[in-house]
Amino acid sequence: MPKPYDNSAKQLVDEQPQDWLRLFGIEFDSVEIIDADLSTVIATADKLIRVQAKQPFIAHIELQASYENEMAERFMVYNVLASHRTKLPVRTVVVLLRPEADGRVMREPFIRQFEGEEPYHQFHFRVVRLWQEPAEKYLEGGLGTLPLAPLSAVTAKELPDVIHRMAKRIESESQDPSRMWTATYLLMGLRYTQSETRRILRGVRGMKESSTYQAIWEEGKTVGLLEGRQEGKAEEALRLLLLFGSKRLGEPSERVLSSLHSITSLERLEKLAGRLMEVESWSELLAEG
Repeated sequence: MPKPYDNSAKQLVDEQPQDWLRLFGIEFDSVEIIDADLSTVIATADKLIRVQAKQPFIAHIELQASYENEMAERFMVYNVLASHRTKLPVRTVVVLLRPEADGRVMREPFIRQFEGEEPYHQFHFRVVRLWQEPAEKYLEGGLGTLPLAPLSAVTAKELPDVIHRMAKRIESESQDPSRMWTATYLLMGLRYTQSETRRILRGVRGMKESSTYQAIWEEGKTVGLLEGRQEGKAEEALRLLLLFGSKRLGEPSERVLSSLHSITSLERLEKLAGRLMEVESWSELLAEG
């Protein structure tokens, strides 16, 4: 089932595909979004862009917020089907929106081979880890990728300034500020709690004008008390997980801490705590938790 950020993020690609290609350093003369329905196997890629260049090709962009062991194989299927349908070579770029989307299959090509023989199929794709990307790249890039800035390598202390700089650009350049802020709000939900996001974005004029934001705000007020209680329980669960986990697995790395702090589900934190005695490292705990 599509997540709240899915349609909003994909719409950004739809409306300004050239901004996304420039972000990845892909040269082009002109671009055109094409139908991503690969119904031969009832598969739908995130976005397919026909790129007119010296050698025309298809840019296949995947936006991922979670990890699955079969992801690379799925991307390969999309790539092959898109090439078969368009009769053009296909370049696949996978944008990982948060650390939870990263894993083993994101670090190596997808390979098929018989035991003891050379691989008969290798699929290479480019991976962009958004949380490692400099914020300037998005703050100074195209308007279509600007809402990704809060998910880049930004600290909590730097975030208000990032939002302020985004506001100046959106107010002066965007023809639909409310849509831009809605996309920003939904994408920020992948890294920040709803209360943190509302606090940071409070007072942004375009956000107040967004009907989607208003609907989310009303829902948040309705369940705010319950949410606050759940957040408090989740914070305590995280504190205990770090306390006992550090004694068993050693001090967590910055990356592990970032991953743990991004988990807001009390149920998942309790599940991780319950598995502490079954694993030998933080990475093993997070990979299977």
